[in-house]
Amino acid sequence: MSISINEKKLLGINGLGRIGKLTLWYHLLSRQFDGVVINVGREVGKGLGDMIHAMESDSTYGSLSHFLYGFSGRRCEIRIIDESVGLLEVDGFPVKVMRRERNPRDTGWLREGVRIVVDCTGKFLDPTLPGDDPRGSLMGHLTAGAHKVIASAPFKIKDKTLNENLKSPTLIYGVNHLSYLPDQHHIVSAASCTTTGLAHMVLPLLEDPETMNVLTASMSTVHAATNTQSVLDTVPTSGTSDLRKNRSAFNNIILSTTGAAATLEKVLPQIINFGFMADSVRIPTTTVSLISLNITFNSRMNGNGTPVINAGYINQIYNAASEGPQKGLLHFSKKQNVSVDLLGFPAAVVIEGHETHTRTGFLKVPHDIFESLGISNIQDINIPVTHAKIMGWYDNEFGSYVNCLGKLTEYIASKEG
Repeated sequence: MSISINEKKLLGINGLGRIGKLTLWYHLLSRQFDGVVINVGREVGKGLGDMIHAMESDSTYGSLSHFLYGFSGRRCEIRIIDESVGLLEVDGFPVKVMRRERNPRDTGWLREGVRIVVDCTGKFLDPTLPGDDPRGSLMGHLTAGAHKVIASAPFKIKDKTLNENLKSPTLIYGVNHLSYLPDQHHIVSAASCTTTGLAHMVLPLLEDPETMNVLTASMSTVHAATNTQSVLDTVPTSGTSDLRKNRSAFNNIILSTTGAAATLEKVLPQIINFGFMADSVRIPTTTVSLISLNITFNSRMNGNGTPVINAGYINQIYNAASEGPQKGLLHFSKKQNVSVDLLGFPAAVVIEGHETHTRTGFLKVPHDIFESLGISNIQDINIPVTHAKIMGWYDNEFGSYVNCLGKLTEYIASKEG
């Protein structure tokens, strides 16, 4: 038995971890698809009832009923239609749970009527691997009958000699999703949570004539713990390079790495001109992270001798973006927020305008440099350089990342014939 019906638009979700479950929640709220088919690839607990328990409960965001209906008192009703095939109904919305095949090639998306799959496992990230790879691959979803695959993480291409950027782009909704080409792009990456927030922070600066001349930039994300870390100290597995992720996430501030800078180059290629450094500091919270962006501009002075680029100017850029092209994706806040204030907040990034700071100094170019080039009668030149520190909150699970992932999924679906 299948929930697939001719002319119905069904979404496939592979994996029901943090992002997989919240992706389901997003589409239960959005209702842009007619149903969802989830592939878990194994039995869960003692039956479908235990699957429902995992699906409707969350230690970070509360119950599914609260997520959908707030404090109205309305309950989300989940009914088991057919235990044997995993068919459920969530407030009238059909959801099917497949519990057999772990390899994407064996999932049978064609049989289920699924054309678009969001792979949330974090296990299949190389778009160049063939569909019949025995260990599984993103292309395996296409082999199983899907038309489009969206990976909920950055690609990791094992063979570095292969360039898949044209065939398998990295897309962030509201930044470069309009570059999606339905006839050419069948496997795409939705980047990462940090890259999503960072891209929306950087984009308006690169589009403003005063701040587009960037000399250098770096960022640190103060990041909530994730399931890649250990709850308590553990012994590293063979080949582990970062020993800190085996230390207790409960007890420590943990220095870590992030691929946000490398992924950002695929979304905003102009940053290659000035380079970008990024690092991560993991802290003992469950979600909501903070980007500290440090960026230096080739600046200029006003007629009165004050720098054109200052904190007020940068905040004006972000405020205009929040009311214009990035409305609903970038939010400019004048409040003094703490992380819990942004739990579930539906924006890619929230600029903490109260904490925007700038300093302008001068790069001295001595006259003798010009003389060495055969240019005489030139005095020392002082070139103004403005450094800015900008803070941006992002709910790295639902509010920022899953919302942008969901909107990207709906956009790709809208381009299906």
